[in-house]
Amino acid sequence: MLFNYTAIDKTGHETAGSIEALNEDVAINSLQRQGLVIASISSAAEKTFLKRDLAFFDRVSNREIVILSRQIATLFESQVSALRVFKLLGAESENKLLRKALSTVVDDLQAGNTISTSLEKHGKIFTPFYVNMVKAGEESGKLDETFSYLADYLDRSYEVSSKAKNALIYPAFVVFTFITVMVLMLTLVIPRISSIFLDSGQELPIYTKIVVGLSDFFVNYGVFIAIFIIIGAFFIWRFSKTENGRYSISEIKLATPFLGDLYRKLYLARISDNLSTMLSSGITTVRAIEITAVIVGDAVYEKLLREAAEDIKAGSPMSESFSKYPEIPNMVVQMMKVGEETGKLGSILTTLAKFYNREVKSAVDTLVTLIEPVMIVALALGVGVLLAAVLMPIYNISSSI
Repeated sequence: MLFNYTAIDKTGHETAGSIEALNEDVAINSLQRQGLVIASISSAAEKTFLKRDLAFFDRVSNREIVILSRQIATLFESQVSALRVFKLLGAESENKLLRKALSTVVDDLQAGNTISTSLEKHGKIFTPFYVNMVKAGEESGKLDETFSYLADYLDRSYEVSSKAKNALIYPAFVVFTFITVMVLMLTLVIPRISSIFLDSGQELPIYTKIVVGLSDFFVNYGVFIAIFIIIGAFFIWRFSKTENGRYSISEIKLATPFLGDLYRKLYLARISDNLSTMLSSGITTVRAIEITAVIVGDAVYEKLLREAAEDIKAGSPMSESFSKYPEIPNMVVQMMKVGEETGKLGSILTTLAKFYNREVKSAVDTLVTLIEPVMIVALALGVGVLLAAVLMPIYNISSSI
């Protein structure tokens, strides 16, 4: 077993190192025989495990990549060398994971690797889209413009995605809270009140009988329901990790009323924005579509894009390849066809990206506007039925006394 230690040598100087030993006592005895006074000693395996465990929580946010890209673009515009750029930004970064990655990039650059090759080794931080954009910038000699494009693209992507996610957080929280409160009422409050109703001997209204029946069901079978939900959630999670599961869940998501339309617009905006940015940077059409398939974030559109890329390799135009799929609106296909005929496919895709970004924002606003009144009505009905089921029998009992 390997142990790391800090000790004081015979001259009074502090020294540090590592030693191989069967256990900690053997390691200490061995160091003391060398005339060292042990200050601290720990297992290297435990330290490595702790670092790995803590590293699980480390991540680099999209916002940090946007800022990094803008800083790189500014430094390149100022004619600062690539090696110096990554040294400066690595030293200034507050994120440990990003700082470590940039430090490794500096080492790779010193060894003679290109920037894109160095970034590619850090796939959890820099996506295939990012790496290929940098590679295109290296080939064209316009790295400063490339990093500016990347920052603008990531900014737009983050804004649209976060708006869609944030719009769903509030309704999900309200629904979760409502369900939790109702379950607590049915399992803790209603059973105590229902005994009063039964002892009174009065005929209960139908809605009170339903509430009391639900309460009895949750009290008697609540544990089994919870176990069933947990097991079901586990198997759904396992299924979602398989290729067929991802595809099936994507189909269900896209077929959901209102939400499906929002997701379609979000993915179309992402596809258009990715393709326009990469084609404008000189990346080939096939490669641009293949990279977009990796980062689109939906199994249905990923499969669609991969199949379209194969068709284009076989000689089909992009518009014809995309026209086979109902997930791609006819308007998008016609716009692509115009772009191919005029030689301005990149600018046409940029227009489509802007259009669908606006559509996503509008769809989110509309969805929020619709969800709020529906939730208010649903909550009012739920609370109203529960109160009526409890208060009406109590009123009848008090009136008969």
